[in-house]
Order: sequence, then C-alpha cells, then structure tokens
Amino acid sequence: SDDRKGAGRPFELMSKERKMFAGLPELGISNGEDLKETLTNCTEPLKAIDQFQMENGILLPTLQSALPFLDLHGTPRLEFHQSVFDELRDKLMERVATIAEGKEEDRYGKLEELLEKSFPLVKMPSIQPVVMQVLKHLPKVPEKKLKLVMADKELYKVCAVEVKRQIWQDNQALFGDEVSPLLKQYIVEKEAALFSSDLSILHNFFSPSPKTRRQGEVVLKLTQMIGKNVKLYDMVLQFLRTLFLRTRNVHYCTLRAELLMSLHDLDISEICSVDPCHKFTWCLDACIREKFVDGKRARELQGFLDGVKKGQEQVLGDLSMILCDPFACNTLVLSIMRNLQELLSQDSLPRDSPDLMLLLRMLSLGQGAWDMIDSQVFKEPRLDLEVVTRFLPAMMSVVVDDHTFTVEQKLPSEEKSSLSYPTTLPETFNRYLQENRVACEMGLYYVLHIAKLRNKNALQRLLPGLVETYNDMAFGDIFLHLLTGHLTLLSDEFGSEEFCSVVFDGFLLTSFSSKENVHRHTLRMLLHLHHKVLPSYMETLTKTLEPPKQVGFLSTFRLKTKRTQYSVPPTHRGDSPAHRQSERPFSWHTTNQRIQWLRRPTALLLRLRMLSRIRQRPRGSESFRRS
Repeated sequence: SDDRKGAGRPFELMSKERKMFAGLPELGISNGEDLKETLTNCTEPLKAIDQFQMENGILLPTLQSALPFLDLHGTPRLEFHQSVFDELRDKLMERVATIAEGKEEDRYGKLEELLEKSFPLVKMPSIQPVVMQVLKHLPKVPEKKLKLVMADKELYKVCAVEVKRQIWQDNQALFGDEVSPLLKQYIVEKEAALFSSDLSILHNFFSPSPKTRRQGEVVLKLTQMIGKNVKLYDMVLQFLRTLFLRTRNVHYCTLRAELLMSLHDLDISEICSVDPCHKFTWCLDACIREKFVDGKRARELQGFLDGVKKGQEQVLGDLSMILCDPFACNTLVLSIMRNLQELLSQDSLPRDSPDLMLLLRMLSLGQGAWDMIDSQVFKEPRLDLEVVTRFLPAMMSVVVDDHTFTVEQKLPSEEKSSLSYPTTLPETFNRYLQENRVACEMGLYYVLHIAKLRNKNALQRLLPGLVETYNDMAFGDIFLHLLTGHLTLLSDEFGSEEFCSVVFDGFLLTSFSSKENVHRHTLRMLLHLHHKVLPSYMETLTKTLEPPKQVGFLSTFRLKTKRTQYSVPPTHRGDSPAHRQSERPFSWHTTNQRIQWLRRPTALLLRLRMLSRIRQRPRGSESFRRS
C-alpha cells in the first residue's frame, strides 16, 4: 500500500502545480511550464534564468538595485515576492470592497471589468480570494460565470453565499439539496427536545422564548441563505408546505413562523413587506412570548383575519400553518383556559365572550391547516357551535363536581353529606373528546391544568377518558411530554397502587404496544419517579414495558457486560473492524455512548432495572457493593 501511495504522489504534485499556475497562459503570463521549456532548449541556463526573472519579475526599475541587499541578508527571492504579492492582494481586496460600498454610478461596471480580467485565474489558489471577492459584491453576476462556478464543485463550495443565492434562485433542485439537511436537523432537534431525559414542569418544550428559539443554528443558517431574496424565501416556504403535507409534522409550521420573525428581527423589509402574514405573525409572536392573548392583541389578530380580501384566500393557508405551530396552539389554549376561569367567576356564558369565540376561531383555523392545504380549498373552517354550547358546559360541570367535593370535605363532620367523588365523566364530554379536535385540544389542556393543581381525584377521573380521543391526540408526543412533566408534581402519589393503576394500566399502557413513543415517554417518567413507585409494581412495569422482540438482545447485553467486567476474552473473536467495534467494553460513563443509548427505549428499560435492583438490595451487603 505504501508503494501505491508513493506512486500517486507525483500526480498529486503535478495537480497542485497546475492549480498554482492555472489560467496564467490565457493572460499571456509565463508559468512553470514555460520556464521548464526554456531551460530544456537553452544553451546557457544561468542567462536564461536571469532573462526569465527580468521579464516576469516586479517591473520597478529602482527595485533591481535593491534586490542584491536582500540576497546579502539571506532572504530568499521567493519569500520577498510572496510577501509583496500578499500585500498587493490584500490591498486589492480592500479596494474591491471600497468600490462596492461607494456611490459611484459606474462602480459595478468597474467590478465587472475587474472580473473579466481576473476570472481566468479563479482556480489559482493565491488569486482565487480576489475573484471571489469581486463575485460577492456584484449584485448580478454574468450568467456565463455563474454556470462555470456551479459546474465546478470546488468553486461552488468556496464561493460566498451572496453568489450562491444567484445560483439557487434559478436552480430549485440545487437549493433543495442545500436546504434539506437543515430541515431534517431541525426536526431531529425538536424531537430530541420532546424526548429529553430532563423532566420538569418549569423547563419543558415550550419554555424557550421565541427570540431564543430564533437563535437556533438551523433558523440562522436559513436566514443567511435567503438574505433579501424573495424568490428563495418563497422556495423555502414551498418546501415547508410540501413537507408538512407529506408528513403532517407540525414542527414545519413552527419553522415557517420562526423564519419570518428571524427576517423581521434583521429588518429585511424586502421580504417582510411582501409576506401578507408578517403583521399577523408579529402580533402572534408577542402573544407567544407572554403565553397569553390579551384583549387588545385579540382585536388586532381578528382584524387581520377579517381583512383577508376576496381573491386572496390563499393567505388563509399560510395563516393556518402559522396557527398550527405548537407554540401558537399552546398560547391559544392556555388563553382559552384562563378565559373560561374568568367567565366562571363572573357567572357568564362562553358564547357571550367575543374574546373566547375569537380564540376558538383561531384554534379551529390552526387545527384545520393540513386539511386546507391538502384540499386547496382556502376557506376558514366553520367552528362547531356545539363545542361552545355543549362541550364547554360539560367540561365546566366536571370543574363544579370537583369544587363541590372540595368544599364538602372542608365542612364540619355533622354537616357533611354522604357524597362521594364521581368516577365517571359526562357522556357529552367523552363524545366531543373523540369526535372534535378543537374540543379534544381543550380537554387535554384541562387535564394538564388539573395535574398542575396536584388534584389527584380529578386526575384519576379524567385519565381513563383519554384512552379514546380524536385522532389519538392524547398519545401525541407534545401532550405526553407535558403530562409526564406535570405528573412529577404528584410524585408521592406513585406510592399508591391505585394511582399507579390509573396512570399506567388505565391510560399509558393501554396503547403502548402499538405506539413506541408512548413507551418512551413512560420510561422517561419512570427514570425520574422509579424510587417513588412501589417495588412490586415497578417489577411488573419493567416486565410489561420490555419489548418482546428484543429479549434475546437483553440476554446478549448482560453476557457482554459480564465479560467486559471480568476481562474475559470472548470466544470466536473476529479480526474485522466491525468485530473490534462491537467488542469494545460498554460503559455508562462514556458520554457519547450514554447519549446514544438513552435515546433507545431498551436502554431506558435497562437503566430502570439496574436502579430497581439497587433499591431492593441492603446497603451493607456485598452484592450491593458489587452492583
């Protein structure tokens, strides 16, 4: 292999030399090949070298007498010429920037003239920065030059984003190739946040402020790629609509809003002024920051919705995407819950509150985003009034039941009735949870509200009712992420078998076998609460949660960890890189491995088992110390 490497070196050197002098012959400047030819054909090499230096050196008469002094100081001519070249190149690049920023009418004409002279040297590494600087400052690079840059992978890679924008705007497929990895990365980051091993009611998926979220790597990169180019912005929006339609993933809706507001932060008026959703998104962004839609902003938002003119109904498609953003939905439903509490304290009916009706209207528009874009029928979905006249009263009756029972418990014993806490839910409440997505969303947030209040009785009554919901919304990642965080407030209740039975048997584990995400969220919660759960119930849970198809893997894992623990060489060890990789000792303390394994449900289960066994062993025993 060393021979092969050695054989390739002359070719690499030749290639390097070609790049070093690329383009010089086209400008009539001698290069290394010319010198080689001169020395091959001449009879007096020293005179030929002097002549070559005279013709191709710095054409400054006063310099010729000074060069011998550098020779006396031992300074090589190459070093001198290189330093002069670097200095001139830096000055030239500064001059290009000055011309571009100036106010001369013919400044772009000067740059185009310089581009014509320098472009033949674009592949010459020492001159390439100058050419790229000129290309960067030209608002419209000649199409021929753009095509040459696009066709050469190395040139395309090093050219400035300003040049790439001009290439992308006429090459949607190429732009899509650049954007696609960023969109994938964005979704991975959102899912990682939802499945994070951190579990807290204070720091959850919705904790970061809108401005903080806009500082994310993907949003900043996309903003830079788009710049002020409306055409590229429209392309990204089209990518997001297409991906949302294909995957139903609501995180694309979040990115649509974040991207617009990131451009707003940079005051890119060229785009913000032409996006009809800008002012609506700006107002909604302020509401998301406060996690509440107040009366003034509600009227502003209503004005935008009512202001959609005939013939511009397509705007509703983008508005619905912005309202479908989980951060927007979260703000709307929290505002609805707060509004309902105020109405309850004032003995007012929901249908008499214009603010509540507007919030429901926007929630309905957001929930119907996918259907609207899919059908291309841009018409605001009609809100089912029975949600207001039947579902909300049914939900309020659950609140009244709970309040009545709480007051009853505070009465003196002689005044107490034999009233027991209701265990079933109103039939209307259950039916709307199953049949109406707006009602279902409100019902789920009511459950979160109850969990936040640490109301065990109401929670035990509500959770079984979530097994069957509209489109299985109760088993969505966002709700489960929030619910598991809220349940940590009731950690002491997990010592009761009755409460565990309701949470796990009555809700979470009813659907886990067909939904891996439920499995993962359950394990996330147990990692934090396993020490509170009854040991006997914990053992049952680990058996129930064990994936049946991976039992063999668990046995293999135990065997492998045992071998590495006692340094016993495994039998039939292969010598391939794959074998060597697979036989590396496993350690939870290796950070990368730990992160990788924490993402797998099986690894979470193994950690739970280890922790459970440690709990069950006496602290002073030898077996405990070994474990």
